[in-house]
Amino acid sequence: MKNVTLRQLKVFEAVARHLSFSRAAEELHLSQPAVSMQVRQLEEMAGLPLTEQIGKKVFLTAGGAELARHARVVAQQLREAEAAFDALKGLRSGRLVIGVVSTAKYFAPRLLATFRARHPEVELRLGVHNRELIVQQLAENQIDLAIMGRPPQEIGTHSESFADHPLVIVAAPEHALAGLRRIVPKDLENETFLIREPGSGTRSAMERYLSEHGIVPRQSLEMSSNETIKQAAMANMGIAFISQHTVGLEMAVGRLATLPVAGLPVMRRWYVVHLEDKHLSPVALAFRKFLLEEGVPLIAAAVDSPLAPVRAAARSRRARP
Repeated sequence: MKNVTLRQLKVFEAVARHLSFSRAAEELHLSQPAVSMQVRQLEEMAGLPLTEQIGKKVFLTAGGAELARHARVVAQQLREAEAAFDALKGLRSGRLVIGVVSTAKYFAPRLLATFRARHPEVELRLGVHNRELIVQQLAENQIDLAIMGRPPQEIGTHSESFADHPLVIVAAPEHALAGLRRIVPKDLENETFLIREPGSGTRSAMERYLSEHGIVPRQSLEMSSNETIKQAAMANMGIAFISQHTVGLEMAVGRLATLPVAGLPVMRRWYVVHLEDKHLSPVALAFRKFLLEEGVPLIAAAVDSPLAPVRAAARSRRARP
């Protein structure tokens, strides 16, 4: 394969990562036929099939898996070269790829906007996924830094906490438990829990809390996003164990109520995480330092900003004669 190009390796690495020609084309801003042509040219040079399609699914052959491994190594070396050049330039430019768990999407844009205002030449990319996918992206070195609630134990990482992360149980104001002044964990056994999908950090935290208190929910309804869970809770379909950072607006306008359960909120932490052996670029180092020094007030501002009009309206009503 003496004549293989970096472009062809980049295309094949994307196909191998997504196991999809269309998603690789979308990521690389190419047409699907162009991606297919690059892979066919690689197959001709290799003298072996690299992919096979069964139904609508794409699989790697043994040769494809081997080439994908080498393509990832080449891609990583190119990223390291790019980071080295960025280091020579300082913070005037550079690229930073950040992955955040879905619960952090309520404050992550505020963090990035503030950082970007100080470093306008830096190229930022933000991906929002559940915890399982963020861990996978860390392991495959697809992201420089991750913001998450619980650092992974299954891969070697370096993590530093930078802000509190309170978890609460909420329900519709008309829910029977919402009118109580004090609730013990056992009171929750007969309730329907609105829960996130497997792989979610919020779900893992909820399962640990329930297990610690010997609670087996009567019924649970699984949903794939915090927004859907909030809507279901407001419709009084059940109660939700959820990050307090996601429900400030709904509580301020009276659509949700925090249940006064003994032992809550569960106070966890937000972490900035990267691979243990990863060489961080100047941009990544600067962003990590920025989170550690300024994350707390910026998260508070991001969570509180939707509430400002609500509070202003409430003050106006109280001021009327």
